[in-house]
Amino acid sequence: MQTGSIWIFNFITFTQIRITMSVVRFSISLEEELLKELDQYVNDNRFANRSQAVRQLIERNIIEKKWHCNNIVAGAIVMIFDHNKKDILAKSNEIQHNYHNVILSSQHCHLSQEICLEIVAVKGKAKILTELSDKLISIKGIKHGKLVMSKTN
Repeated sequence: MQTGSIWIFNFITFTQIRITMSVVRFSISLEEELLKELDQYVNDNRFANRSQAVRQLIERNIIEKKWHCNNIVAGAIVMIFDHNKKDILAKSNEIQHNYHNVILSSQHCHLSQEICLEIVAVKGKAKILTELSDKLISIKGIKHGKLVMSKTN
């Protein structure tokens, strides 16, 4: 068993926190074709090694399981829209106010003269976050929208 460290910077107190994690080495037996797929996944996603890719795949599976079990998760709703389209911001604000208990913050960015990016940080039960995301992304005029969720622990 190896021990590794992760440093996290706290932007509120401007301090660093060191988290020590133990790493266990194990081997995996895969069919040759599946190994080729894993190596392609490593290259496509620019992982440093196979271990990072496998770690990310396991984490994603755990997160999706929590998502489906309606556990508490955190995430972001990302939306791209043309700000010239009528009532998008008003409708978005109205919906967001109805979900104030799960919204941590929102950020509005101007990508160009016409196109805006809005990011809504959220934390709550997965079903509620999915419901909120579906309502926001379905507003007429939203060009693209996506909900990204992660575990909170």
